[in-house]
Amino acid sequence: MASDLPCSLQLYAELPGHDERAWQVAWNPTQPILASCSADKTVRLYAYRTDPFDPSKISFSHLTTIPTEHTKTVRSIAWSPSGKTLATGSFDANIRIWEQTEASEGDDESEEWECIGFLSGHETECKSVAYSGTGALFATCSRDKTVWVWEVTPDAEFQCLEVMMDHSQDVKCVSWHPTEEILASGSYDDTVKLYVDHPDEDWLCFATLTGHTGTVWSVAWAPRGDYLASSSDDLTIRIWRRTAEHAWEFAHQLKGHTRSIYSISWGTGKGDNLGWIASTGSDGKINVWEISESPQRDAARATLSSRLVASVSSAHDIHDVNSVQWCPRSGFGELLSTTADDGSVRIWKLSPKE
Repeated sequence: MASDLPCSLQLYAELPGHDERAWQVAWNPTQPILASCSADKTVRLYAYRTDPFDPSKISFSHLTTIPTEHTKTVRSIAWSPSGKTLATGSFDANIRIWEQTEASEGDDESEEWECIGFLSGHETECKSVAYSGTGALFATCSRDKTVWVWEVTPDAEFQCLEVMMDHSQDVKCVSWHPTEEILASGSYDDTVKLYVDHPDEDWLCFATLTGHTGTVWSVAWAPRGDYLASSSDDLTIRIWRRTAEHAWEFAHQLKGHTRSIYSISWGTGKGDNLGWIASTGSDGKINVWEISESPQRDAARATLSSRLVASVSSAHDIHDVNSVQWCPRSGFGELLSTTADDGSVRIWKLSPKE
């Protein structure tokens, strides 16, 4: 099947290192750094750079390993929009905030990171952490069925604004709208919930998106923010369309996996379309879909279409793949990173077939 597709996903680099299962990868939005986290309680940072003599070549190298001081698995990581701080969420129920220390005089290669913040409050495992598009807000979620919204002050202090208990089961993921202060969460209760800061009632859940028939593992916003994708144990990816300020509806469905879809990422793509959705999960496969929109007079009724443009099976050999992320930095939008139960990070490049 992959041979009939218009593009190929080529394995660009393999970055071994974690001693146990690796859970998530996150590209720094402003610097050439890639982070991964693991059940071995560490975060590994990798640097990458373009060959000055051949811009088509990119090399990766291990930068440093942060021994996070978490007492259990580091399940999730997230960079602030400035790229200066990194958040880690752990099965020990706590969140730590990390910042690179000032380089010593004459030591431009110093890569020491220090913990500048410690957030507690969840009763059990923290499953996901996320910064808002401005960096002024931060969200966490947990197996304790709650979603927390925090305010981030300029001096990197965090203040809890709201604890939301709208899900009836374990909350697996949180993600912020790219430009607005709208938060999405996915849960073991099979739903996606959307939250907003209401002027009269503080933070509240304004929409519950139903239709999945299994755990929602991952959510991803379209780059322009008018669509939201969710992936599930039910082997589908559902795309939701915004029809009004606080109204969303089901618009399209993607199928192409044979087991649970643990992670999705919506990249900017190329050309006149809505971008690329990459998906991966328990079947070890990576799929890349091109999402397009047919023009309509009523934008809220535009028809979505999708086509599978690339697919790779056994992306990490026999192992489940836990995370997939497009690189957000300009000039690197064709790079994907994945991480899996084998503890490794792999870099992939999407290229049209000749």
